[in-house]
Amino acid sequence: MVSHSDLGPVIVTGGSRGIGAATVRALVAAGRPVVFSYASNTAAADALCAELGGHVRALCADVTDPATPARLFDLCQAAFGPATGLFANAGITGPASKITDLSLADLTRVIDTNLIGSFLTVQEGARRMGTGSAMVLMSSRAAELGGGGEWVHYAASKGAINAMTKGLARELGPKGIRVNAVAPGLIDTEIHAAAGLGDRLVQKRGEVPLARIGTADEVADTVVWLLSARASYVTGTIVDIAGGR
Repeated sequence: MVSHSDLGPVIVTGGSRGIGAATVRALVAAGRPVVFSYASNTAAADALCAELGGHVRALCADVTDPATPARLFDLCQAAFGPATGLFANAGITGPASKITDLSLADLTRVIDTNLIGSFLTVQEGARRMGTGSAMVLMSSRAAELGGGGEWVHYAASKGAINAMTKGLARELGPKGIRVNAVAPGLIDTEIHAAAGLGDRLVQKRGEVPLARIGTADEVADTVVWLLSARASYVTGTIVDIAGGR
């Protein structure tokens, strides 16, 4: 049975590349229009809009700007109607660094983007979304593994996302809004190279019980499910997508 929430529009932050773009495509394939934000890569956003046509709208906006969430929800309302799904995906790792070498500027940028940006986004969702809606936050296996020697700063920001997911699920459950998170492990996206660890996937592959690297599409499929009525009794859950790692 297809429900209202399975057909309603979805807002995706950080939707022009990687897992975000894969999720935008998967949502449109499932019949759901999407409004997505992107930080700077206009070429990638334009290409995705050209590919998916009238089913998507894009907004160039910084998730750390307090005005961005309202702009996204307003655009969604105008283009497709009230949002029934939200994927707070936008995030950065910051540079790979031991904690003794990490600058305050890099730490602040990671916390501002991953934690405060996500908080502002779901805060607006809590104000605007109604019964039958669902949110998914972007966590990481790093939240449990700790990121030692590479990304303690990133792992700390994602640990906060896990706590926020569980708290929001309890707070918004009585309003009929489900809140979950996905925690990808080693996924084949450009995020590793962007942090200066271009060979990281090759080096870490042996740690994965399934003996392979995951794909952005595999994460996207899980997000689409969590945002659908097929996951109607799932809330407050952090779903690991990490091949057992």
